Parts: sequence; C-alpha cells; structure tokens
Amino acid sequence: MELSLWENLLLGVMVVGIILWMRPGIKASMQQSRDAKPDWMGALVPIGLVVMFVVFLIAMV
Repeated sequence: MELSLWENLLLGVMVVGIILWMRPGIKASMQQSRDAKPDWMGALVPIGLVVMFVVFLIAMV
C-alpha cells in the first residue's frame, strides 16, 4: 500500500505537530533522566532474562 503525496505531507505535518505538542513533557523527562542516579541492574536483569529465554528456545529446537 503506497501513500499518495498529500497523505505523506499530512502524515509529516501530524508527526511534527505531535512532537511539538509533547515537547514540554519530553524536556521535563530528559531533565529528570539527567538528575536520576544510574540503575544498571534494573536494565541488565530483564535483558539477561530475555537472552536466557532465547538461548532456551534455540536449545529446544
């Protein structure tokens, strides 16, 4: 399904509008992110579980 030119332009305008509309929230989230202490274990545990699950699935084949 290929979009026509006017549909692509409308989609682009909508995306830019949504980004501009959400800009204050994104800016505040980025500031909170900079101020927060890093929590690597909170990220590494789920990634490790997913890797172990994929290895398990491959081993079951």
